[in-house]
Amino acid sequence: MNEIENNLAFIDGQNLHMGTTLSDNPWKINLSKFKIYLEKKYEIKEAYYFLGYVQEVNQEIYSEIQKAGFILVFKQHNSIMLGKKKGNVDTDIVFEIMKKIYKRKDFDKIVLVSGDGDYKLLVDFLIEENKFKKILFPNRQYRSSLYKKLSNNYFAYLDDKDIKEKIS
Repeated sequence: MNEIENNLAFIDGQNLHMGTTLSDNPWKINLSKFKIYLEKKYEIKEAYYFLGYVQEVNQEIYSEIQKAGFILVFKQHNSIMLGKKKGNVDTDIVFEIMKKIYKRKDFDKIVLVSGDGDYKLLVDFLIEENKFKKILFPNRQYRSSLYKKLSNNYFAYLDDKDIKEKIS
């Protein structure tokens, strides 16, 4: 019998949103179904959902994300800069993963949700350290070309018909 893994998911919220709602064939993820999918398919025990910054108009979305079981993490911004730049969370995600490794937090592997090439060095490192499970690309269209040589074992597309049916 296989031992159940204790995996963590890190989701680039903006990348996930843009990759599904602004793709050639826009669609919406049901966050509750997505969380269950992550738990069952990838044995996720905690799922961190990173967003750019807090905006009062988005409180309903934040509540929806939390009700689905995700741990919300907001990027820290200087209040003067709010609204002047996008909520780039790449370094925050990389930092949080590296901090968990450094502090020897109890987990087996990482699942990353993003198509952003900025994570390529992290992905390579995690594979080397046997700490990487999968990167889930929101869609084929916006997947970074940096992942071209990545083995099929390490990625999946959320817009694949069978996955999309389970999480939309």
